[in-house]
Amino acid sequence: QVQLVESGGGLVQAGGSLRLSCAASGRFRRINTMGWYRQAPGKQRELVAAITAGGSTNYADSVKGRFTISRDNTKRTVYLQMNSLKPEDTAVYYCNARLVVEIYEYAYWGQGTQVTVSS
Repeated sequence: QVQLVESGGGLVQAGGSLRLSCAASGRFRRINTMGWYRQAPGKQRELVAAITAGGSTNYADSVKGRFTISRDNTKRTVYLQMNSLKPEDTAVYYCNARLVVEIYEYAYWGQGTQVTVSS
């Protein structure tokens, strides 16, 4: 059974930093694109950052220059380093990974981790 397990959320003051991690476990052939999404209360889930298997990245405009996504393929883990956090970054952050199981690619989601930034 494939699982994505997230860690690293919490409460931080504005201007502070947090690092999120998401590890994939289970049986699959390959991890393609991995990413982080977030959902604030009353808002739709939005893409924060994504990274391909080859290391290409893209970011939401609101986090460019502050957040960095990276991955360690040997550990099957994706990271999100969040610096200069703002109250508007407060949300539940979800890991997403596109995994090849047998011959098909499927999208998997983590359980979500709360990030709260106080002003």
